[in-house]
Amino acid sequence: MEIDRRKFIALTGMSAAGLLLSLCTIGCKKDNADTDSQPVDFTLDLNATENASLKNNGGSRVVNNTIVARTTAGNYIAVASKCTHQGTTVNFEANNNRFRCPNHGAVFSTTGAVVNGPASEPLTQYKTELNGNNLRIFS
Repeated sequence: MEIDRRKFIALTGMSAAGLLLSLCTIGCKKDNADTDSQPVDFTLDLNATENASLKNNGGSRVVNNTIVARTTAGNYIAVASKCTHQGTTVNFEANNNRFRCPNHGAVFSTTGAVVNGPASEPLTQYKTELNGNNLRIFS
């Protein structure tokens, strides 16, 4: 079977476009397997130097793929630290009482719910429990 030049070029172009589209889709999808499939259970000593930011209202710290924050009201909260859009580490914005991705601007509530895209999936929320100077973060 013989194919003319125009059909060959059209088919080649369509194949290339399909390949590029599938690669973009794969590249843009965030795989949460590294944070969501693993149970979280660790304790932070709030007297330790590396946790000093958590002693102040509005402070936060990323540890074990989790962002732990202290709200301006003094409550401890914790969510998965990677944006569900493309995996960038989110920041805690205490004055706005939210988490925000610096990469594309996705905004999440203090419970991890999506407030503003491009992310469409929430951040995993973890429980916190304060016992003296020890803060436990767990699933």
